[in-house]
Amino acid sequence: MNLAVSTSQGFQQPHLAAFEPPMDAIYEPSGNSNADSDGSEVNLLSVSWNQDYGCFAAGTNHGFRIYNCDPFKETFRRDLKSGGFGIIEMLFRSNILALVGGKANTQYPPNKVIIWDDHQSRCIGEFSFRSDVRAVKLRRDQIVVVLEHKIYVYNFMDLKLLHQIETLTNPRGLCCLSHQVNTSVLACPGLRRGQVRVEHFGLNMTKLINAHDSRIACLTMTIDGLLLATASTKGTLIRIFNTMDGTRLQEVRRGVDRADIYGIALSPNVQWLAVSSDKGTVHIFGLRVRVVSEDPSVQSTASHSSPLSHQNSSSSLDALISPSAASANPGSSLSFMKGVLPKYFSSEWSFARFHLPECTQYMSAFGSQNTVIIVGMNGSFYRCAFDPVNGGDMVQHEYIRFLKTELKSR
Repeated sequence: MNLAVSTSQGFQQPHLAAFEPPMDAIYEPSGNSNADSDGSEVNLLSVSWNQDYGCFAAGTNHGFRIYNCDPFKETFRRDLKSGGFGIIEMLFRSNILALVGGKANTQYPPNKVIIWDDHQSRCIGEFSFRSDVRAVKLRRDQIVVVLEHKIYVYNFMDLKLLHQIETLTNPRGLCCLSHQVNTSVLACPGLRRGQVRVEHFGLNMTKLINAHDSRIACLTMTIDGLLLATASTKGTLIRIFNTMDGTRLQEVRRGVDRADIYGIALSPNVQWLAVSSDKGTVHIFGLRVRVVSEDPSVQSTASHSSPLSHQNSSSSLDALISPSAASANPGSSLSFMKGVLPKYFSSEWSFARFHLPECTQYMSAFGSQNTVIIVGMNGSFYRCAFDPVNGGDMVQHEYIRFLKTELKSR
């Protein structure tokens, strides 16, 4: 094995607090926040959502910044002389961050993970590896470090190694976690092309899902880890699976031409799915999958119980697929000939879409009241609304160049 792991000695348990530090502890306010104090340009190295998609963190070549999505506001930043961060992972809205340095960072190299407590303004934990870190994922009880061929899962409170998972070559650092307290689920590429490995740690169960013929390009899960959405490097189809038994529940089509899928997002109510790609378009699809009852009178009760507690066999799939609601996505009028025609004639196509004017990598998430938030690696922030009844082209409500915004004192 060509990887080694070490953790810092004297680990102190993290002190969790809201991300509301005093302004004078962060930086000296300046008139132009798109440049460092020495006048050099600030460039994005990474962008990542927090676990509830209410904030996003931007790693720059001079440090990192954190933005609130609704309303949009830069809430926090740290500028460092040692260089920037290629990976920033937030723990909800707390003061705990996982940081991985960019290539030019002289203090924190890209093969080291720093667990940073900004309440104490210090590193409280450290992991070193023999190869570059591809991604870091956080739960309240776990730290997950993704390398190109292996994934390490650590206990958050004492940094002890809990699990090691071998994967197919994973240069994108693909991995996603559930975030409910009573479910612990991890999904990542398996050891075969197109395969997804799902670990139900609480149930001590591993499920291998043959999701695609091509390599996995993107994946995400619902907050409870019950549903998994995947795309391959071909980029034409997005598939939704039950993670308990691997059953494919639905398939939607982004297009017929090959595309690089940048991100997949599921709405909190599991009614919508958003896909962003290198085609410069964000597509919205209606889902036929339902995790809780569609009856509003029982929905609040059902939402407080874990679906995994009673999803233990294929017979439970009836509760996952809505029998009464047809999919919002338009299908082909030639679907009666689907045994003869190519498969894409009977696929479910997008319900709504937004065409981006800039050519860059985007990630998207669902906001409130049928809105989609789109963040680009060129420093652009969009808020768009879609019609949940008629679909069609989304309407742009907000556009901000967030690297050029000035952080206001409160």
